[in-house]
Amino acid sequence: MFKAESTIVEKKRPPPVKVLSAQLRAAGGRGHTDSGEGVQIRVGPGRCLGVSLVWMQGTVLEVQLERNTVLLMDETGTFTVQGVNSIPKGRPCLIQGKYVMVMGVIQAASPEPVIRAVKMADLSEQAALHRRMWKLEVEDLQRVMA
Repeated sequence: MFKAESTIVEKKRPPPVKVLSAQLRAAGGRGHTDSGEGVQIRVGPGRCLGVSLVWMQGTVLEVQLERNTVLLMDETGTFTVQGVNSIPKGRPCLIQGKYVMVMGVIQAASPEPVIRAVKMADLSEQAALHRRMWKLEVEDLQRVMA
């Protein structure tokens, strides 16, 4: 019985939404992250999308292991990722200059987006391709979801 209940709960969890840091920064006043409900991001003229679990990509600018954080930058700005010391297989990502993906829960949207990491992966091997495609992937997914 427990297995069936946990499966139902898992199906209700929304999938991560690919976002840019500027979208979270702009959403700062539209929604509350303390409740776990996330924020409303603008995905087009007159269209918004509720987001709490995000998928973001960026270049590592600064690693602060003593503070359990890393500062990343995507093409629209910077954002902070917390909880990096406890991410399984996350250590290889924690090097300045690496291009990484992070999946996590929004802790704050503005003035600086803060994400509590659930997963991180190093995308540096094909960073040029990932960087070129990222904004298009974000726009495409948001268009489908909105």
